Order: sequence, then C-alpha cells, then structure tokens
Amino acid sequence: MSMFKKALFFTDIHFGMKSNSRQHNQDCRAFVEWAVEMGKKHACETCVFLGDWHHNRASVNVSTLNYSVDAIDTLSAGFDQVIMIPGNHDEHYRDTRDMNSIVWVKKYDNIRFFNDMQVVEDVAVVPWLVGDEYKRVGKLDAQYMFGHFELPHFYMNAMVQMPDHGELKREDFVAPERVFTGHFHKRQHNKNINYIGNAFPHNYADANDDERGVMIMEWGGEEEYHAWPDAPKFRKYKLGDILTNTETLLLPNMYCRVEIDVDISYEEANFIKEQFIPQYGLRELSLIPRTAEVDLSTAVEGELNFESVDSIVTSHLTQLESAQYDSNLMLDIYRNL
Repeated sequence: MSMFKKALFFTDIHFGMKSNSRQHNQDCRAFVEWAVEMGKKHACETCVFLGDWHHNRASVNVSTLNYSVDAIDTLSAGFDQVIMIPGNHDEHYRDTRDMNSIVWVKKYDNIRFFNDMQVVEDVAVVPWLVGDEYKRVGKLDAQYMFGHFELPHFYMNAMVQMPDHGELKREDFVAPERVFTGHFHKRQHNKNINYIGNAFPHNYADANDDERGVMIMEWGGEEEYHAWPDAPKFRKYKLGDILTNTETLLLPNMYCRVEIDVDISYEEANFIKEQFIPQYGLRELSLIPRTAEVDLSTAVEGELNFESVDSIVTSHLTQLESAQYDSNLMLDIYRNL
C-alpha cells in the first residue's frame, strides 16, 4: 500500500518571519489558500509539508499564531490527509525534538505528524535530525524519503554552499529512489536528492530567483513544479536600468534595492522612488548610494586610505540581515539624519 496517490508538496513557509510581520503572515496565508486550490485542480488528495512552518523557535507571537492556525484549518479542510514533519525552526531546542511549535496539529484527525524517524507505506519520513541520528538514515529502506536535511555541497542560498560538516552526505542515500527535502530555500537537484525550494521568496537572498512554490507528484510518476503567481519578488537593480526599462523591470509586490549609478541628487532619486512605489505597486524601493571605486594604480606605496563614516555605515546597514532590524528602514533613518 502506498502512502498517497497524488500529493502536493511545499516547505519552509516560516510563519512569523521578519519580526512577525503582518505582511509576511498574510503572504503565508494567501500562499496556503493558493496551494489548496492547486491541490484540487490537480486532484491531489494528500499534502506533504517538509518542515519550518514557524520561524521563531523560542516563542510564537499571538498574531502569528492566529494566521498559523487558520492556515492549518485550511490545509486540513482542503486535503484528505496532510503529512507534516518539523524542521529546525519548529524545534524549541536545536539538538532535541522534545518540544516544538507545531505538535498541536496532531489534534486534527487527518493530519499525520511525524516527530520521529519512521518508514511507513514505502516512505521513510525523517524530521530534523538531532544527535547521531544521521548514522541511521542510510539504513532506511524505502522508495521515497521525505525530510528536512542539511547536506553539504548544496546551496544554502543563491551564493553560499553548505560546507562538509562530517555527518550526512548525498552519497549516504542509497536505498531511496528519490529524496524530497526542505531546509535550504533554493530549489536544486543532485542525483536522487531534491531540495524543492521554499514556498515563496522571503528576502534579498532570494533575489532574481523565483523558482519556488509547490511540487506535485503522482506515486511512481515524475514531479512537476508550480510557482505561486502572486508571490513577492526581490530584485537588485541599478537606477539607470530602471529609468530606461521601467515597465519591464518593475512589477507589483516587488522589493527592490536600487544602486544610484547615474548623476542625480539623492533628493531627485528619492522623488523618483516616491512616484514609482504607488505607480507600479511596489512593496519597497530602497536607494543605495554607489560605492566609490578606488584607483589602486594611483595610490602611493605605503599610503593609508580611510573610508568615510558614511560609506562604512551604509555598507554595514546594507549587508544587515536580521529578523529584529529592517536594514532599509535604518538606512533611510541614517540618511535623514
């Protein structure tokens, strides 16, 4: 007996991300509604979620909890069965699964919550691994494996590969025909390992990469991917490119970081920003001053070159990635000062 006939998969939605941003939670809620519609359209009786339902492991904000419960209600009503595994963000402690933020989904009659490694109906289900559990994974024999794995040499984001940490490797997955996993947000494939990509782009680490959404697969068939058409998009542009290709580059629900690369005052650029946001339905358009390039051929040997305070502060704020602080807001506050 197989675990499902036809299933819709998604992963890493992260309710409560960006300091419990209402906008993000609304995006999560809208995504779940779209996923249920896609499941019905493609006759999927099963939904499989591969980890990181919530973002903050220490606590769940009350507003976020309301969005979260509402989304679980929608999934439960939209499919005959829902299979859920916890990811590392769902666990209160990173090195144990004794406490997690989604254990309550077991109260739903049609949700199968896997908090332990099991082989069920020719599927090995593997939640976030703790301790030396990685040594057991290669011994699991099943046609498919669902997990939330942190495997070396796969991309954590568009730029950075996971280093080899001396534990589980791609080569250890011998028995499964195909492995489907969450955790790394970039969709990627190598041999029988498939990172299906997170639900939708979350930040500028996902810039210019919109290959996220849901995966649909019939048992024994080939998987197919569908991107959420209303997903927010993240882009990094130069102001000159925007001014010459405005209609093509700027789209609704887009977050843009724009480097000022043309001879224009900051006030003029800010006026353009204020006009473009409502006109094109942007969520954000942040202006980044161009970093001055140093001509090393003219530097005197032994000469000391100092960055300005502005360039140092701007550089650090631009690179800031934090759930507690909005780097673009801090840049605007600094420039106004």
